[in-house]
Amino acid sequence: MKIFLSGMMLLLALAAPAQAEPLTTDAIIALANAGIGDEAIIAKIKSSDTKLELTTDQMIELKAKGISSAVMAALLEGNGRPATSTMSMDAADPMVPHPAGVYVLMNTASSARMQRIDPTMSNQAKTGGILGYAFTGGIASMSIKAAIQNETAKVRAISRRPVFYFFFDESNPDTARQMTSWAAGTAATVTSPAEFTLIKLLKKQGRREARVGSINVVGAKAGVMDKDRIPFEYEMVRQGVFRVIPSADLDDGEYGFIYAIAGGGTAGAMTARVFDFSI
Repeated sequence: MKIFLSGMMLLLALAAPAQAEPLTTDAIIALANAGIGDEAIIAKIKSSDTKLELTTDQMIELKAKGISSAVMAALLEGNGRPATSTMSMDAADPMVPHPAGVYVLMNTASSARMQRIDPTMSNQAKTGGILGYAFTGGIASMSIKAAIQNETAKVRAISRRPVFYFFFDESNPDTARQMTSWAAGTAATVTSPAEFTLIKLLKKQGRREARVGSINVVGAKAGVMDKDRIPFEYEMVRQGVFRVIPSADLDDGEYGFIYAIAGGGTAGAMTARVFDFSI
């Protein structure tokens, strides 16, 4: 009768949910001594979070106590499921998976976290210096500007030389297969901070502006002008993740990482994507 009850208890243990505590070698020995077959013991190991680093002496001891090689192999392999990391929106550690995007590190004396910066699309294009362009017959340049809604960004950095982290699709294999997180109007996928330009935005009433081109009698230039570019440095932290820092302290004002513009003129200005922030 006692043997029957012991067997029933062991069978109930085998039927326990996968969330049960990992098995120990003592539990494995007890199951084997109760006459439970290798197939059932291995199934129990694979349904739990059991994975043991067995030494040579431990394996010899288990063999002496009747544990088969197949069961020991299952103990060493564990459940065979790859460890999954939880996606985080604000973890300060860049080794933790984050959804693809641009983040600024908010590092204070008491805590550290990442703040995601959502991209802002230019909603209209404007021209500047048109009178000078007209009066000089095109000798003076007329500038083309991308206008961005609101006078200030939603995200304010707490340092004059903030630290940014760029998480691209390849940092998360699942999103990399979809190839959608960074797709732009050109149907290209962004893979490096080198494809961005850091600029200071001009604050206007109800909006901010970025100069993205110029036209004169000689010709036209598309993209951010060299004198408007703010240099920054970047390094790869791991595959698909880059640490980005401005080369010098930033003054108070509005800034943004602007993505490569598709096309020139007002059409290009209308496709500008800006990851904006304030200092």
